[in-house]
Amino acid sequence: MAVAAAQQAAPATTRAITTSDLRARLEILAADSLMGREAGSRGAWVASAIIADWFLRAGLQPAGDSGTYFQVVPVEIRRVDPAAAISVEGVPLVLWTDFVPVTGGRGLAIGPPRAVNRATVVFGGTLGDTAHMIASAAGAGRVVVLAAPRAPDGSRSPYYSRAAGLQRYPQASALAIVVLDIYPRRLLEALRDGTPQAARVAGAAPVPAAMLISEYAAGILLGRPLWRARPGDVGQTLRGSLGAGPMPAPYPARNVIAILPGADPDHRHQYVALSAHHDHIGFSHHPVDIDPLRRAPMGAPGAGRSTDSTVPRRDSIYNGADDDGSGTVALVEIAEELAAAPPRPSRSILFVSHTAEEIGLVGSAWFAAHATVPRDSIMAEIDLDMVGRGTAADVKGGGPSYLELVGSRRLSKEFGAITDSVAARQTPPFVINYAFDAPGHPDNDYCRADHFSYARYGIPALNMSRGEHLDYHEVTDEPQYIDYDDLARVARFAEDLAVTLADLDHPLVVDHPRPDPNAPCVQ
Repeated sequence: MAVAAAQQAAPATTRAITTSDLRARLEILAADSLMGREAGSRGAWVASAIIADWFLRAGLQPAGDSGTYFQVVPVEIRRVDPAAAISVEGVPLVLWTDFVPVTGGRGLAIGPPRAVNRATVVFGGTLGDTAHMIASAAGAGRVVVLAAPRAPDGSRSPYYSRAAGLQRYPQASALAIVVLDIYPRRLLEALRDGTPQAARVAGAAPVPAAMLISEYAAGILLGRPLWRARPGDVGQTLRGSLGAGPMPAPYPARNVIAILPGADPDHRHQYVALSAHHDHIGFSHHPVDIDPLRRAPMGAPGAGRSTDSTVPRRDSIYNGADDDGSGTVALVEIAEELAAAPPRPSRSILFVSHTAEEIGLVGSAWFAAHATVPRDSIMAEIDLDMVGRGTAADVKGGGPSYLELVGSRRLSKEFGAITDSVAARQTPPFVINYAFDAPGHPDNDYCRADHFSYARYGIPALNMSRGEHLDYHEVTDEPQYIDYDDLARVARFAEDLAVTLADLDHPLVVDHPRPDPNAPCVQ
């Protein structure tokens, strides 16, 4: 069935990167029929088959497992254990009101969560405030309570907190993130229904358990109101247990991998990698009225609004057109143009469409750890993620030349300099926003995009984006709101950069020692 779907999903494209081709591909990849492409779902499985078919039609060589385009990534589904129960000094906390267990782990397959019974509580501080958070060693064996970071407007953000905590406190008994009061309803629904996660591996080392807690629960755990707590304050003793039951994912989660062989026989066994992720976050069982979500002017004037405001338009599918359908179709268009436009670059181009990015970079981490080409042969990596928007209505300072880059100088100054020079020769030149690459930035972008899976092995890697917007992780992230002209320009820039790197007469100069791939990421 997936093969038939892929064959039916082959638009009549040209060999050049065009707005019409990008649109045609994205309307297929972000269609309602794929139900939000959540890793381990049928929709993501069909999406991977479609992308493999596009790579085949472009003339790329398969570079997955056993001569195929696919690399299976171990993913399972976990649900909150209804028997989870915790108490503090005889005061019980209420599941779904005071606390919700969540499965820990980010990246590679993980071990079981640690036991939390009779663990001492300590306040770790506010996530992102690394200058004041307690040291990693101070959280070992304890339940570390962490406040959510504040956005520039002073509000607290519920996103990405658990991953950052796990990276900083890998030896904690558990992490308790104070975000339950503001956690999006759809994410709580996902925890009830079951969420895809990196599969646990028998014999793997245990990881911290994790839970979302309310401010009330934080006060009970710490023995004082959250606003009075200071990093390092020791709280109460927690009793009870957390858990989430695993079950096999309904469909295999698959990376899609292909190679355009280089022209130089002396260099064709070296690679410049281009990547994007084709998974998204699925769908909700509770449709929402999309009009209130699009009250801000985004895309074309009035786009997304009903002609009759008294008639609600409900939607439940997170189509993921920008995140990251935009990067995926750009990846395919680059592949098609390069395969059809001799001469080919000296080095080979490795195209990787990752799965399971949305559950913690799982697909890219699996590929980097189990690369289907020698990992040391990958000279550089360029990741495209959310490259279809970036207008002035989407992001502050946005416009046709707006682009965000993260990571280009972390390992190689030469990589950064080449990237800047290629950006400057585009028409018009791209104006690069490096603000999100600043060490300690609260958004933690360096650690939460697929390029990091390569960088952690010492491969110079960057993430390319046109920024988050109000449709990010909403049901309104749909193809009609993409700026296809700008998406085509980003695709041509990424292609130009990849070819420039592939044609270098020397390997990139790496300025920093190879990092420990098992060390926590530091923004």
